[in-house]
Amino acid sequence: MPKKSITIALAGNPNSGKSTIFNNLTGTRQKVGNWPGVTVEKKEGHLKTNGYDLAVVDLPGTYSLTAYSIEEIVARNFILDEKPDVVVDIIDASNLERNLYLATQLRELDTKVIFVLNMADLARERGVKIDADKLSELLDVPVVFTVGNRNQGTRELLKMIISVAEAEIDLPRTRRVYYGKDIEKAVGELSEFIREKTSAELPYHIRWAAIKLLENDGIVKERILQSANPQGEAILQEAKLKRQRLRDFFDEEPEIVMTDHRYGFIAGIVKEVVKTVSRQRVDVSRQIDQVLTNRLLGLPIFVFFIWAMFQLTFSLGAYPMDWIDAGVGWLGEGAGRILPEGLFADLIVDGVIAGVGSVAIFLPNILILFFCIALFEDTGYMARAAFLMDKVMHLIGLHGKSFIPMLMGFGCNAPAIMATRTLESEKDRILTILINPLMSCAARLPVYILLAGAFFGAKAGNVIFSIYALGIVLAISIGRLFRSTLLRGKVAPFVMELPPYRVPMFKGLVIHMWDRSKIFLKKIGGVILIGSVIVWFLSAFPKQVQFSRDYQAEIAGISDHYGSLISAAHGDLRETLLRKRDEAISALEILQATEKVEKSYIGRLGKVLAPVFAPIGMDWRGSVAVLTGFVAKEIVVSTMGVLYAVGADEDEKSEALKVALKESGMTPLSAYAMMAFVLIYVPCLATVAVIRRETNSWKWAAFSIAYSTVLAWVVAFVIYQGGKAIGLVQSSPSLCI
Repeated sequence: MPKKSITIALAGNPNSGKSTIFNNLTGTRQKVGNWPGVTVEKKEGHLKTNGYDLAVVDLPGTYSLTAYSIEEIVARNFILDEKPDVVVDIIDASNLERNLYLATQLRELDTKVIFVLNMADLARERGVKIDADKLSELLDVPVVFTVGNRNQGTRELLKMIISVAEAEIDLPRTRRVYYGKDIEKAVGELSEFIREKTSAELPYHIRWAAIKLLENDGIVKERILQSANPQGEAILQEAKLKRQRLRDFFDEEPEIVMTDHRYGFIAGIVKEVVKTVSRQRVDVSRQIDQVLTNRLLGLPIFVFFIWAMFQLTFSLGAYPMDWIDAGVGWLGEGAGRILPEGLFADLIVDGVIAGVGSVAIFLPNILILFFCIALFEDTGYMARAAFLMDKVMHLIGLHGKSFIPMLMGFGCNAPAIMATRTLESEKDRILTILINPLMSCAARLPVYILLAGAFFGAKAGNVIFSIYALGIVLAISIGRLFRSTLLRGKVAPFVMELPPYRVPMFKGLVIHMWDRSKIFLKKIGGVILIGSVIVWFLSAFPKQVQFSRDYQAEIAGISDHYGSLISAAHGDLRETLLRKRDEAISALEILQATEKVEKSYIGRLGKVLAPVFAPIGMDWRGSVAVLTGFVAKEIVVSTMGVLYAVGADEDEKSEALKVALKESGMTPLSAYAMMAFVLIYVPCLATVAVIRRETNSWKWAAFSIAYSTVLAWVVAFVIYQGGKAIGLVQSSPSLCI
């Protein structure tokens, strides 16, 4: 009976096209999480083909399987402990020699392996011809050619995976690295010693365990000690003696000698299977880099790309935003008609639909922004951006590699902070995490659009750009301060591989965009929904509100007054009277709603907070709005809609909300101070949770909350009070930014 379920481990060097192959195999059927106990990302996908269920696990990209980094340990432990049916090693065909180091180590694990020579087209363009049959013969491993970004070779790979998984292959294989007479003798003797001393089955193959003990691998030593008791100590002592003899004989550490043998083995393989065609060729990547990484042109071009990304995000996203806005309005009206009047209807319409809808409207902006970031990554330009920004990042005390999470922070701070895992230095990681929330995420954008649109008119775009620039300047300043105080240390050297430029697959771009956007959607269905309901509850209760005036009597009086006039009027006069009646009634209803909110729980809370926020130009309503932003920054706008008595279903485009803001006494100066406060103050709840998880400490999460909130108040105070001192308090939209 053939096996119907197959587990595949996908291994490979960074920039070998592994993620593209993973996407080709699994499409959108992916789960993203963390490996147990570590902060390394785990991706798993599923597909069905020819009656088989294939589970594909994308291992972290590594250059080897030594125990030097978390990624290497995770990849190695999965293969050894979980024992996947097939290990597929994705090899960059244009850099065969470098990629074969990992490949030879995979072969030593004595598992079923397939070598995938990816980017075969790039290898051909570089004049590299690889004899796949010869490579397969020399290493006794099946070899498949693929061109990942064109989805070529995927079917052949699937057929090979099933064939290898079902085949009876004798393991261990003998075609592997030969370490020379002296080391092989030590490996053989130590293997025999382990076999004699252990009755229980070891977690590793004995030859591989012997090699790792001679290389002084700490994790293998610990596992041997645990599994080979009571003989574990004796095995480690024997390995120590043999290491010492080899060290005395070679006059250097055995692992260095064994690494040299691996490279010698690889050099022999390459000589046998690779032929370089002598012909004139053009290195397209190098020619592009002469422009895009040029000392003079590189940075302006990068700034242009970032500017274009935001322009595309805001302009193109405006159309689907209108459609979603209309859909949310239609849904709210429909629910209002269907549900009987009462508390439950108010909860559904004003709390759930209006609250969540006011945030869901920004999904197009989020999708476009993440699509652009995925485009930078998949083309290879993201690595160039890090290279270009290396000198700028040195001002903070970081290097260019930290810039990638910073750039991702413009989309969402939570996944951006998770991206700091690629930084080797712990101090660099923590510093990057602490300043990352100063990169204005897309969730803050609704507040900027609302306030800038209301108070700055045609200059709104420049004002919003200045807020983003303020965040960057503050990140540099605060980073410099923290590097010289809390997180002292030398800047780690910047070594980053510049992959060749590639034409990305649209399918891959969509998958990367969707993976990141799912975080936003989960927030809509989780914390934002809960936050919206809480805001609605606090603004709707207590129900028994004693008004200072009888609004209903006044509304009835206006209706009676205009009723007799309207009945006697005709034509334009009638239309004018109708309009004036509606305006008068609307003004009274707004006053009633304002007083109701002011006497609600949320209004009382705002009154308590008012003295704290008054020096930075915010009234009690603004203070409550930013307070709810701790749950999610997207809630700020819907909260302002409630507090300014125009409805929670109002978004940043609402003219009624803009008018209410102006009539509340807010000025362009106080609006700008509020925008600056929203930029800087405490990150949202999801981001704080990610900071706690990535730093493995509540201390840094609490510190991030405290320092960012204090900094926000100080900056907003300087802006507002400084502006007042030089006379920028006018209520007209003429404040120049």
